[in-house]
Amino acid sequence: MGIHAGQIVKSLAGHDKGDFQIVIAVDGVYAVLCDGKRRSLIKPKRKKIKHLAPTKTIIEENLLKTNRQIRGVLREFRKKAQDDEENMC
Repeated sequence: MGIHAGQIVKSLAGHDKGDFQIVIAVDGVYAVLCDGKRRSLIKPKRKKIKHLAPTKTIIEENLLKTNRQIRGVLREFRKKAQDDEENMC
């Protein structure tokens, strides 16, 4: 499963390990990531694709225009993921 722009991914390595972020662009072996808070659209993070775990969730580009929108999308995704995890137990 490849990584595409608009996809939510989970970091597997680094200081942001375990955090969910959105892929803004893919540049060869790197993905450009944004979470709307620590890594804003103005200053995104470049991270090697091998250090990311893709999810099945892909967000439309029109929902990724501001940091506030990105934070909202990630908040909803985290809440849904936490609810799914609790229901499994």
